[in-house]
Order: sequence, then structure tokens, then C-alpha cells
Amino acid sequence: MDKLSHQSQNEVTRPKTIGYLMSRFPKISETFILYEILELERLGLNIEVFPLIRQSESVMHPEAQAVVARAHYSTVLSFAVFVTQLYWLKTRPRAYLSSWWHAVLGNWRSRKFLLRACVIVPQAAWIAREMQSRSVQHIHAHWATHPALAAYVAHKLTDIPYSFTAHAHDIYVERPMLEEKIRQASFVVTISDYNRKLLQQLYGIVAADKVLVIHCGIDPAVFHQPAPKPSSNTFTIVCVASLQDYKGIPYLVQACAHLKAAGIQFRCMLIGEGEDRPEIEKQITQLGVANEVVLLGHQQRSQVHQWLGQADVMVMPSIVTGSGKQEGIPVALMEALAMEVPVVATEISGIPELIEPEQTGLLVPQRDGHALATALLRLYHSPALGRQLGSAGRSKVLGEFNLLKNTESLYELLTQDWSVPEAETQIHQASPSAPHINNNERSVKA
Repeated sequence: MDKLSHQSQNEVTRPKTIGYLMSRFPKISETFILYEILELERLGLNIEVFPLIRQSESVMHPEAQAVVARAHYSTVLSFAVFVTQLYWLKTRPRAYLSSWWHAVLGNWRSRKFLLRACVIVPQAAWIAREMQSRSVQHIHAHWATHPALAAYVAHKLTDIPYSFTAHAHDIYVERPMLEEKIRQASFVVTISDYNRKLLQQLYGIVAADKVLVIHCGIDPAVFHQPAPKPSSNTFTIVCVASLQDYKGIPYLVQACAHLKAAGIQFRCMLIGEGEDRPEIEKQITQLGVANEVVLLGHQQRSQVHQWLGQADVMVMPSIVTGSGKQEGIPVALMEALAMEVPVVATEISGIPELIEPEQTGLLVPQRDGHALATALLRLYHSPALGRQLGSAGRSKVLGEFNLLKNTESLYELLTQDWSVPEAETQIHQASPSAPHINNNERSVKA
């Protein structure tokens, strides 16, 4: 009896194992996933990482190296993946064939998504088998598109409950199978109230019963108040963003041209990399700001911290593209405000949930280089306004966009037993140790 009791106690105290799915890893522009994983592990969970694609990056955060070393990568055209298809055909034929049926039926309108689904299903079958062998008790995916499909298939094959986080263009542009993914999930997290309202408008009660808000966040121990900057006549602008269309970098370059024409001595440091770099370099030359605008490429988190410590302002000139692609709430804005750097951003998607106009930052219309320049000139001529906005912004971030607090909210959800019917009612209840979950708003506030 003592031996059995000891075994039972070990089962109770053993950390819960969560299978984490994402599209690409390690991806330097998606470090919020890396630091969420590390924080969940610090809270006591065992995280098994299953990227769909091994991302090759020229720059990698040091903390990612250990996670990459233990991540479970797969290649679709491999013997191991082929064998798992036979395994599921033999052991769970209806579930396996049903997964294919739903994936094809749910993606047939988009050739791109249909072809990707034909890769995801066999890959997810392999992942499902690996998760079984590693005693995974819950699956959580980041992004509502391919990773959520992989989680959906793994759930159908193994009955392991799953959830996913919806961010931005994964729900703004194309939404294959999204209603079915939400319906079958134990819960769905999204990073802004803007997103939650969008999903409720699209899917009604299905989304209302499952979707809640947990903001992304920053580690206040890393992005803290900097030492006072030495006085300088050069106004330093920093922008941390990938060089892609929806980031709106050309409008920041236009704003820089306006500043130069106004006789302002400044420098603009662009941190990030992307497919639009050649066009941006050409624009910088054409507008005559090559001496002021510097493309720094990818930078590690410690280097971003150093640049923000020198910044007079952080700019995020994001736009909504013709296809509907746009930001969620950029973590880079949170990092800047945590360091009391004033922010100028565009008034799109969930950004106003972080940047309250004239309170925690300045908001301008999208696609308007002149409006960006006007806001920057305000901060250039009024350092006191910048200090006021930065201080209020830091308070906002520490209260609502804090990685440590917000990951605790996710931890509370992941550690529930979703295999019992009563668990779904718990999504609308706050335990004494957890942040309040508002039953009307379905929003977790840290």
C-alpha cells in the first residue's frame, strides 16, 4: 500500500506536460512565443515544442538555443511520418480519415491552404504519435491557421484537449476552418479585445463561449527604466519592425524626409529584416535621407534594449494592407513603453488598447507620412511631453502587458482538466489566485 501511495503521490506532483505547436521556430520576430514557453516552464510546466518548420535565422536569441536543441522537428517526406500514417489507419481509422475529410473540405476554397493542409495532416499525425509517447496532456498552438489545424488533427487522433492563440493576420486575412477549430478547442486565447470582438461578430456564440483575451507582454526585469541619457543635439528615432508591407516603413521614411526638410538633426534606426528591404533602401536614397536612416537588420533582445535606451521616441507606422493584413498589438511598443520611451503609432487594430491617445502615446492615421512627422516634431519640441507619455506608458505596460502576470493567466487555463465536461464552465470563473475573468467581456485582465 505504501508503494502504491508513493506512486500516486508522484503522479499528482509530476509537472503537467503541454505540447506547444507553432509555424516556425526559432523566428526572431516571434520571440513572444519563446519567452512565453520559458515563463510557463518557470511556473512548473513541462513544455514539449513541435515546430512545423525549422526556421533558419542569421540572428538567434541566446535563450532560444536550448529550446531548439530539444524541439521535435519533422520532415513530411520521411519514413517516420509515413509509418505513423499506417499506425493511425490501423488503430484509429475513422479519426484519421475524418481528419483528412475536414482538412480538405475546410481548405478547398484556397489552393494555398489546401496544399498546405495536405502537408499538415500527415505531419500532425506524426506529432500526435510523438505527443502520445511523451505523455502530453494538453496541446496549445500559436496562430489560428496551420498550427491550429495541426492541433485539431492531433486532438482528433489522440483525444488530447487543445487550445490555440490567435494573433493578427491569422484571423484578419483568410480563416479556413476557423469556426470548426474554435468549436473543437477547449478554449481560444487572443491578444486583443479588438480580435475578440471580431471573432464574436464572425462566429457568434461559438466564439463567445470559447474566446478570451490574454495580452502579450514583456519581462519588466529586462525592459526596465534606463539610466538617464547623456544630452545630445541629435533626435533619435527607433523602429523595431520586420521590413514587410504591413509594417508601413515607407511612411516612416517619408516622415524622416519631412524632418530633414524642417532642419531637424536626427537619426532613425530601423531594427528588423524582411523582403521589402531593397525597396526601402531605394526609397531612402531617393528621398535623400541615407545619412539619417540606418537599417540595422535583426538584433538580439539585449541589443534592442540598448537601442531603446538611446531612443527619444519609438515609431510603429503600421498599415492595413489591401488583403486585410495588419498588426495585432506589437510587442515592440510594449518594450519601448516599459523603458519609458514615448511612442508614436498608427490607430489600427488593437494598438489603441495599449496606446491611449495623448495618455500613453500619440496615435496618427495610417499611410500618412506628414502626420507621423508632425507627431515626431511635437516630441522633438516638447521633451516634457515625451517624459509624461513614457511614464504613463510604463505604468500601463506593467499593469496590463506584463509577461509574468499574463502568462500566469495562461498557466491557470493550461493546468485545468479539460477532459471533464465541467472544465468549460471554469473558463468563466476566476480562482482566488488567478486574474479576474469577466463573464460579460470574456477578457482576462492581469
